[in-house]
This record gives sequence, C-alpha cells and structure tokens, in this order.
Amino acid sequence: MKLQYLGTAAADGWPALFCKCEFCEAARKAGGKNIRTRSQSIIDDCLLVDMPPDTYYHALQYNLDLSAIGHILITHSHEDHFYPADMILKAEPYAHSGAAKSISVYGNKVIVDMLRQAMDGSGIEDIADYITPVYVEPFVPFAVGPYTVTPLPANHMPNEECYIYCIEKDGKRLLYGHDTGVFPQPTADYIARTFFHLVSLDCTFCLRPWEEGHLGLPNNAEIRTQMLKQHSADSNTRFVINHFSHNGYTIHDDLVPHAEKSGFITAFDGMIIEV
Repeated sequence: MKLQYLGTAAADGWPALFCKCEFCEAARKAGGKNIRTRSQSIIDDCLLVDMPPDTYYHALQYNLDLSAIGHILITHSHEDHFYPADMILKAEPYAHSGAAKSISVYGNKVIVDMLRQAMDGSGIEDIADYITPVYVEPFVPFAVGPYTVTPLPANHMPNEECYIYCIEKDGKRLLYGHDTGVFPQPTADYIARTFFHLVSLDCTFCLRPWEEGHLGLPNNAEIRTQMLKQHSADSNTRFVINHFSHNGYTIHDDLVPHAEKSGFITAFDGMIIEV
C-alpha cells in the first residue's frame, strides 16, 4: 500500500490562521515542511481518509482526481476532519461528467446523520445517487474495494464514538491512529493480537506528553515499545508521527531528530510512504 499525507496539522493548521506565537512565526519563516494544512490522507491514490475544509487545496496541490474517488473513511465529526458541505459539490449542478458517479462515506452514527442532513438541505432531488452515507460499527470489518477496513474506537471525544482504522490489502496492514489519546483497552487488545506493517500515530503535542484526546512523542514511543514487545510490530514495521499543533511548541525541522531517536518518521504535507 501507498499512503500519502495530504495534510498533517491539527484543526488550527500550522501556522495557525490568526496566531502570531513564536512557533507559528518560526514556521512562517522556515517554510517548506514546517507549513502544515489540516489532516487528510489518501491510500493508493483511491481511498481517502477524512474530508477537511482543505480538501480542495489538496486536490490542486497533489493533482488528485476527486471525481474518481469512490470511498472516504471518516474518523470523527470535528470540522477539520469532516466538512460535509463540500460533499454536496459531488452532485449536479456543481460537478459534471464525474468518473465515479457515487461516493460512499463511511463513519460513525454522527457522521451519517451530519451527511444526511447536508444532503437533505441541498435541494438536489437525486442527491442520493451521488452520495451514500454508510454507518460502520466498531471492530466489525467491512470491504472497500480491495481493502478490508476495521474501525477501532478512539479516545478523543466523550460524546461521540470516534474511530481510528485498521486497513488491510494484499497481506499488508496499516494502523491509521488519528485523532486519539491513549488507546481504549478494547482497541489496545485488538492491536496486541494484530500485526502491522505501518503504524501512523497522533502526535498533536509533539515533544509534550499527552494522554487524553491526543498524544505526544513520549506517548508514541511507549506505544511503539509495547507493540514491539507484544509482536504486533517488528523491526521492519514503519512508525510515523502525524497530526501536529503549534501547541506542541516544536516545528517540523526541530521535531525530526527527536522522532528519529524514538524510531519514528515525521510526516509532512505531501509525504509518501509505502509498505
């Protein structure tokens, strides 16, 4: 599988929209990989993970043919991960001659309800011909083309069952672990008995330890150590940190050497990694 990180920031982006803190100013000055848009990824150029407001920019920046995308996995309902108003643009009269007429959007009950509300409010009579909301249950695998996807409960919002995803294809398996704090025990148990070739973990707080809602590099290192110990990963497993906030106080250039020492690759916008 090929995983491309289209956006690697938390909700505020980096530099944050209205922020003049020293870490946003440092990112502006350094540029390059230190500039981060809101979190989104794509697998094998065909399976999207999340639908932030920056999707339009990502499509232009990375030459994505969104008309050919037939499936999107949504982690949770925060606006930096799911912006349903843009989904309506899939239908006529906003889009013409799309290669994939219908797009399936997979997520929890909140995602399904939000998308249906947006569809109902669109005023487009045949909107259901273009968009299919699909509720997926925790720990219940489902097929998406050549992929087998298993939603795993995340530790992120107390009032919503947020998901991280186990994604498998052709004997390869990746863990897409954003947004979450320390894994809920049932998720940790699932991971303990499952082998992963690629593990992508939330690192919103960079070098700061954090356990609820998000993670930092110290927590990521503990997860990596535990996964190696329980044989759910090995020396060939690639570990990546992703989803960063200026509240982590460490821009990309300064974070990389710390991540390398802990056995992690630091994601940046546009980065491609293959397993």
